[in-house]
Amino acid sequence: MTDTLDTGLAVVTHWISGAESPSTSGRTSPVYDPALGVETKRVALASTEEVDAAVASAKAAFPAWRDTSIAKRQQVIFAFRELLNARRGELAEILTSEHGKVLSDAMGEITRGLEVVELATGFPHLIKGEYSENVSTGVDVYSLKQPLGVVGIISPFNFPAMVPMWFFPIAIAAGNTVVVKPSEKDPSAVNWMAALWKEAGLPDGVFNVLHGDKVAVDGLIEHPDVKSISFVGSTPIAKYIYENAAKNGKRVQALGGAKNHMLVLPDADLDLTADAAVNAGFGSAGERCMAISVIVAVEPVADALIEKITQRMATLKVGDGRRSCDMGPLVTREHRDKVAGYIDVAVEDGATVVVDGRGIEVDGAADGFWLGPTLIDQVPTTSRVYTEEIFGPVLSVVRVASYEDGLELINNGAFGNGTAIFTNDGGAARRFQNEVEVGMVGVNVPIPVPVAYYSFGGFKDSIFGDTKAYGEAGFRFFTREKAITSRWLDPSHGGINLGFPQN
Repeated sequence: MTDTLDTGLAVVTHWISGAESPSTSGRTSPVYDPALGVETKRVALASTEEVDAAVASAKAAFPAWRDTSIAKRQQVIFAFRELLNARRGELAEILTSEHGKVLSDAMGEITRGLEVVELATGFPHLIKGEYSENVSTGVDVYSLKQPLGVVGIISPFNFPAMVPMWFFPIAIAAGNTVVVKPSEKDPSAVNWMAALWKEAGLPDGVFNVLHGDKVAVDGLIEHPDVKSISFVGSTPIAKYIYENAAKNGKRVQALGGAKNHMLVLPDADLDLTADAAVNAGFGSAGERCMAISVIVAVEPVADALIEKITQRMATLKVGDGRRSCDMGPLVTREHRDKVAGYIDVAVEDGATVVVDGRGIEVDGAADGFWLGPTLIDQVPTTSRVYTEEIFGPVLSVVRVASYEDGLELINNGAFGNGTAIFTNDGGAARRFQNEVEVGMVGVNVPIPVPVAYYSFGGFKDSIFGDTKAYGEAGFRFFTREKAITSRWLDPSHGGINLGFPQN
């Protein structure tokens, strides 16, 4: 980071060709410590010329990295994994200081990202081609899985380390070179990982970091040398990126928003369910695309479940993530105010606010971006509180009369990211996993994020493009298949024949 003359605050710079690259655009954006409510640094916002420089660096590094042996690539990824695992505490502190999530949650985020790094260490098995001998007399056919070239990654604020790690370990393992555009709200984590890659022996230019706003995003999705775009964020932006990147001839995986439901059947263990609802609704202050935001309670369980959830909410400690609290602040003041505004909407729409997270006592600075856990009952399905992704610690309860009504409610939603059913009835669970139109399903598991060797992604307005993140789908996304038909002629088989081949 470099200092600026105008504010005296350090500036998070780009990382290009293996080193910090101070911005010349003259544009910066504030980065806050959400628990203190103060600006702690600035982040550079790229110009078009800086987009070109980052892509050019990746393009120049691609031929040599593509041709680096599988064994050498694997050694570099193993080295990165060891460094990250040993120094994860440093990264967790960065996440808490810029995002606000508590340190234990930050450590959990890094652990889930490490899963994908570990998957990537085994990449030789996942990029193997196939071979068929003698498909015709003396003719063999085989396939190669080759890297795309320069790939772009655009990541969100809620998981500044984990989401980029969903993509770049696989992209790098497969032989691509990378340009990552982190969220400008919490940009430092990716720079920290860039330095770690260099320490692990990754050649300069293979991993580049480009900070910025719409100029950087549009620059990547329009640049002719960028072959693919990977994105996680809100549905409107995911759709924009998918449409425009595809229009520019790129391969795209764009993961959008969510409105995740937990269907609770009358036979469910309500203590287990209440624990799960609190954990999944308020962890990371609800700023998760896999957070449970709606409890669909099949009567007559709603009253008893709400009582148990309320009891648990009363024990939660909200405050500075560095003070052993359960939940931290929201990422910015503007986002906190937007989320809090949904509570007013709920009241206007006739819902009952059971627990109001506004104005709570916190273990933190008065100016932090605080909003406590909030529970709202009797939420109309026509209310914006139900239909829109809130992305904060607001948990809604919708009451239904039957399993069928709950299933219909979930399937009629615009999103299809994650869902869960809580029940002790194996038949009901099996029926639900078959009938629900959602990409990731939990059975008595509230946040069913798949392990790294499966793939992450939803249905409907939660994904644009047909390729999910990480797992085998990730390797398919970051490689393209080339089929080769080969014949080594016996010298006795000479001669000319202008007819169309019949065999």
